[in-house]
Amino acid sequence: MGTRAKMNSSDPSKPKPAANSHIASALRTLDTEAEGVAALAAAMSDGLGAPFVSAVETIRAARGRVIVTGMGKSGHVARKIAATLASTGTPAFFVHAADASHGDLGMITSDDVMLALSWSGETEELKDLINYSRRFRIVLIAVTVNVESTLGKAADIVLALPATREACPHNLAPTTSSLMQLALGDALAIALLESRGFTAVDFGVFHPRGRLGAALKFVREVMHPGAAVPLIKRGSPMSEAIVEMSTKGFGCVAVIDHSGKLIGVITDGDLRRHMRMDLLQASVDAVMTASPKTVRPDQLASEALQLLNSSKITALIVVEADRPVGIVHFHDLLRAGVA
Repeated sequence: MGTRAKMNSSDPSKPKPAANSHIASALRTLDTEAEGVAALAAAMSDGLGAPFVSAVETIRAARGRVIVTGMGKSGHVARKIAATLASTGTPAFFVHAADASHGDLGMITSDDVMLALSWSGETEELKDLINYSRRFRIVLIAVTVNVESTLGKAADIVLALPATREACPHNLAPTTSSLMQLALGDALAIALLESRGFTAVDFGVFHPRGRLGAALKFVREVMHPGAAVPLIKRGSPMSEAIVEMSTKGFGCVAVIDHSGKLIGVITDGDLRRHMRMDLLQASVDAVMTASPKTVRPDQLASEALQLLNSSKITALIVVEADRPVGIVHFHDLLRAGVA
């Protein structure tokens, strides 16, 4: 009896006291950081809105690049902001605040815009960058909580972050503050992206590799062109259509009229639905699905995948001017890394 009670008390499905405290800590962190982002959103609808608009328009009008800089945790956030800007159509790169004083100031030109991150605005390593921006009349945008700081007073535009508590129980380790800096950087990048009309195709130019690059490929890059397309003319017997389907191996055959335009498609599913003794003698016109789902060569591969999934089919005929020019199968998208 005592042994059974002891076993029940250590039920692995129930969180241990230590686990409960860890979860409670995580929830406190998330709640505190969520409050910081909420305060940032509220500020955007208040005093932060006007300088934010000015920052977006200034960066858009710049002939050079955005130089993003910072020190410590702000430096890590600055590096990520620079990467996000660059990948979404705003030329940008990160300059380490400490390295700037040892030659990297030469990377910055008078055509550039400087975006400097410092929670306190009194980061010692930023002073040479501030002086350099003033000397050569480089637009300086500050991201800081302290408008009256050295950075805040020197800047042309100040994006003032609302003062909030760090998630750290000692209110010391940059946590909430770093997240707010990052969120504001993302807001800048997306506002610039949208103002430029930056498209998914543009995005693909900067992301040619990996799953994202694969999804941004065009259908023409993954389709089987020309003679690989299974074709049969209207009025042909199903016996010929089945031979064409089997030979090409895509599980379907496109039906074209006498001018070469697509008028229907026959799939394995159509064969099962029309199975009867005289199927081989039947006309393809009686079995085909009219007005089939198609894609164009200039559509994104990700769009083709979405259409395949939503229509619950495995292949699409690729058409130009209503004429089949290729076929793309789900397996092609798998091999290309799209699916």
